This record gives sequence, C-alpha cells and structure tokens, in this order.
Amino acid sequence: QISTAGISRIMVRLSDILQPVYDEILADVKQGTRIWADETGWRVKGKLWWLWIFANERSAYYWADKTHGGPVVTRLLGEIFYGILIVDGWHAYTKIVCAKQTCMAHIFRKIRAFIDAYPQYRSIMTFYLRLRKIIRHGEKLQKERSELGEMVFQRRLKALRQRLNALLNWKNPNDILKDVIKKVRRQKERILTFVEHEGATHHNNYGEYIIKKGVVKRKMSGGSMSEEGARAYACIQSIAMTCQLRNISFHGFLKASLVQYIRTGKPMLLAEYEAGSAIMKEKIAA
Repeated sequence: QISTAGISRIMVRLSDILQPVYDEILADVKQGTRIWADETGWRVKGKLWWLWIFANERSAYYWADKTHGGPVVTRLLGEIFYGILIVDGWHAYTKIVCAKQTCMAHIFRKIRAFIDAYPQYRSIMTFYLRLRKIIRHGEKLQKERSELGEMVFQRRLKALRQRLNALLNWKNPNDILKDVIKKVRRQKERILTFVEHEGATHHNNYGEYIIKKGVVKRKMSGGSMSEEGARAYACIQSIAMTCQLRNISFHGFLKASLVQYIRTGKPMLLAEYEAGSAIMKEKIAA
C-alpha cells in the first residue's frame, strides 16, 4: 500500500516533469480572445490559500496561491490582455488592463435577495426586470451584429447604454432601491462589455463550472498538506481539465507524455499529442 505522503511525493514529482505542459496551457489561455476567471478558498496545512482559475473554451489553468489580490492576476496574465476578461466583481481583476465583463448572474442574485427581503418595495422588482431586459436585448444585439452592419450595431449599442444610464438615474428611489442602484452602478462600465465581443457571455457560469471541477478534492481532503502539494494539484488538475475540454483522454495523454519524457528527457506537449492524434485519424480514414 502507498501512504498519503507517498502519493503526495509522486504528485509533486509528476508535476515537476509536466511543468512544460502546465506552461503550455497558460500560454494558450493568454493567446485567446476570452478568459473566464474565478477563485475560491483552499486550505494548505490548515491555512487559507486560494485556488484561482483562468480558462477559455479549450484550456483551463489552475493556480494555488496564498494571496487573493491583483498581483496574482498580473503575474499570470501580464499587465495587459488583448481580449475580454469575464469575472465576478472582485477588485483584484481591475489591476489588469483589458476589456472586462462583470458577472450579471452575481448582480441578479444580489437584487433577488433584496426583493425577497423587502417584498413591500415593488420598485426593486421593477428595477430588476428592466435591468434583465437590457441584458437580454444586449444578447440579441451581440448575435445580430454581422447581420445589422457596424453602423446600425453601434447606434443600437449606444441606445442600450442610454437605457442603462436612465435606469441607474432612477428618480426618488427609496433607501433600499438606492442601495441596490449603488451596487449596480459600481459595475456600470462592465455591464454591457460582452455585447461588443463575439462569444463572450454576460455571466461567469463557465468560470464557476471550471472552479467547481477543481474543488472536488477539497470536499474529500479539505485541501492540501503542503505548498508543494497544492501547486502540484493545480498543475495536474489543469492538464486533466484541459484534456476534458479538448476531448482528449487524460490517461492516454499522460502515458504518451511520460513515455516521451523517459526517452528524451522532455514530456510530450498537448499540441504534439493532438497533432499525432490527427495524423492517426487521417491514416485510419484513408
């Protein structure tokens, strides 16, 4: 039988070998046009750390860190990202220069909490419905962009922003609605960003899905017993999740990568594995 400590040492050694693959995943995330990001608490030796994720449609990069601030974002993604970053309202993401979309699902949940707590104030429900309608019209406009042409698209987007401004300038709101509007106004510049970016969403459901996939271990073990173990887990989970997103067998890739490492001293990268799989499929088809 292998002890828990023995398994941990194997994981750390494996992550050391697969570091080039881990780096490859981060590079792919940074080269895309959309990044979904999220973070959640992660225990390391009983102390609070954070498990971060940065993902696009084909790659998911997990990172374990003792800090929960902006330096993590800029250290991993750089000072500038030439795409859209889809996140919750956490201030750490403001440190990077890029287009940003705040998660409207978070905003809507907060407003619904106010509605449940203060059902006597019908104006909160009215505000909620109008804001939701603006977002739905934004989704429709995003999909119709190529069909409408750029001039019509920009004109309608301007009108949509004017509707948002008018909503946030609600006349004589009660104290509760005033608080709701204040929370939404903080995110004003990041509410309709998604409309101008093809494939972007107005919510961070995808980021939340990726982070939930990464915290299964937390439910079983409560976290990691060492810093090296936390970093090793983030590396291996990144590779496993990326394989899942790309419809690649994780075990098949892992075997091929390690065999190449034994032969050459360098692990096989995902790009190499995908290229080899494509060639194999062509031969079978021929």
